[in-house]
Amino acid sequence: MKLLITAILHLSTFLALGQWQQSAGTAGLNMQALLSYDNYNFAGGQTGAYLSTDGAANFLQANTGNDNVGPTRCFTKDANYLYTCTSQGAYRSADNGATWVSKSVGLTNLLGSGILNVGLKLFYVGPNGVFSSTDQGELWSAAGLTNIDVRCITAINDTLFVGTNGAGIYKSTDWGANWVQINNGLGGATNFRAIESKGNTLFAGGQIGTGVYRSTNFGASWTLLAGGLATGSYRGFASNSQFIVAGSFGAGVFYSTNNGDNWTAINSGLTDLTIFDLEFNDNYLMAATNNQGVFRLALSNLSSTSGFNGIYLKEGLFIFPNPTSNCINLKSDVLLIGTPYTIADISGKTLFSGVFNSDNTSVDLVNWPSGNYLLGVGECPKQLYKVVKQ
Repeated sequence: MKLLITAILHLSTFLALGQWQQSAGTAGLNMQALLSYDNYNFAGGQTGAYLSTDGAANFLQANTGNDNVGPTRCFTKDANYLYTCTSQGAYRSADNGATWVSKSVGLTNLLGSGILNVGLKLFYVGPNGVFSSTDQGELWSAAGLTNIDVRCITAINDTLFVGTNGAGIYKSTDWGANWVQINNGLGGATNFRAIESKGNTLFAGGQIGTGVYRSTNFGASWTLLAGGLATGSYRGFASNSQFIVAGSFGAGVFYSTNNGDNWTAINSGLTDLTIFDLEFNDNYLMAATNNQGVFRLALSNLSSTSGFNGIYLKEGLFIFPNPTSNCINLKSDVLLIGTPYTIADISGKTLFSGVFNSDNTSVDLVNWPSGNYLLGVGECPKQLYKVVKQ
């Protein structure tokens, strides 16, 4: 017997597996950057900054004082302020994007490609290299790679990594005082427009004809990944504890549940397959596209097909293995411990009930007949999950 698990919505709107929805207010727009925190979801592009406070369902322009004549290419945040990186320099907001103030003193070229907060420091990258600020953008100072076109930046703890246009990838362990080129394994690829750190693993998006590279040793060596990824240029990444997601130039979105070993395309509903950035909020994956604005995909649609033998649900729950012949495992977020769950037949009659008492709960199905069952989480679950045993 095999167990096949798919998500359905009960007393709610059904979304087909992998179906993207276009965010209202963004149709026809170029979008290049995304950021989500608390209840705020920001998108930035050719016409500036946009804000959603309803899970990226609807966006309105939030651009007062920000650059609106060139692209907003990146966002970052510290404990007090929100920042943009634009064609006209850096901007800062103290009111979650309601108003912006230019903060570009010391930048020798206002055109920016990326901005990053690391601890008490800010970093701004562009055609003239790397700049840093220790006073929340009031004053910027050169931080290396002068006259090198730097296109993206990330960090693992106190180590900085940047991708460049023409010189590959560099890292610095002293906040930009010194940089070391780390191109071993890149196979001659020199152009990188996206770089992402997921724990201690790095992912870098290469130029046309290459793809996504991965390093598990802080950039000492790189491997070009396959496992379902399309060959091409990659411009955006997003990651959380479960997923790494990559956005390509022309081939859409791919995700992996095993740190990049295997990938699955998730493009149903996307009307623009050129992706500039990706971001997670609590319930959705967001994609910024070249000419069709922002799209969102419910996290419950990210399933096991890229290597994890189970399904991830937005409550913070994994159900696995899939397929199985004896039992299911319910691996839950610590916040679900103490929460009741039920398994019912298709008519709604409860056949089994329990409480999450650890982060991994097993339910024995070996003697259950083939058929359809429903897993519910919580006292009166509005979200049910269809379980099919074959």
